[in-house]
Amino acid sequence: MIKFFISLFLVASLSSAEEMGTKGGSCILSQDGPVSVSWKAYKTPAKLSVGGTFDSVKYTANAPKGNNFREILVGSSVIIDTASVNSKNNDRNVKLVKFFFEKMSSKNITAKIVDIKSDKRIRGKAKTGVMSVAVTMNGVTKNVPMKYVFNNGDFNAIGSIDLLDFSASKALSSINKACFDLHKGKTWSDVTIGFQTNIKFELCNTK
Repeated sequence: MIKFFISLFLVASLSSAEEMGTKGGSCILSQDGPVSVSWKAYKTPAKLSVGGTFDSVKYTANAPKGNNFREILVGSSVIIDTASVNSKNNDRNVKLVKFFFEKMSSKNITAKIVDIKSDKRIRGKAKTGVMSVAVTMNGVTKNVPMKYVFNNGDFNAIGSIDLLDFSASKALSSINKACFDLHKGKTWSDVTIGFQTNIKFELCNTK
């Protein structure tokens, strides 16, 4: 019961920080720990999922600290080395690099947070909203909406891209051919992407 009330207090305090930040703020927010980027692709006519991460993600924060999510997140960017793809299966990793990512015009994927909007706050509930991320892959940039959930310090955002929007039909055909039997002739063009980090906050003087 005590832990439950502490969780409610933390959510309410952070929400208050978002609302009061532009007026002098009641909290200082900062990112704490690493940033990770995850993905989930789909194969076979039954659309079975295969997920993973990237071991090499270079994150550049817009600001080390701020009064709200916008101040610390909007303007932040990541550079993803696609050769570091990690699906927890070495043979699959090799195929993804050779038959998919190496068919792209660049070995890196970059992304930048360009906007963030919070949903109306509901006391006692996790904070939610949508952030817009400019993703550049294969020489093409698209703005991707990613829904986020913030709860007890954990910030998780999830969105979806279509590889065909990034002119990646060549890469998609290549990996489908290389894995034709395993994928039963079907590799889907939509990919779910995720962004995870930890955000901490300190109670501050509200005067």
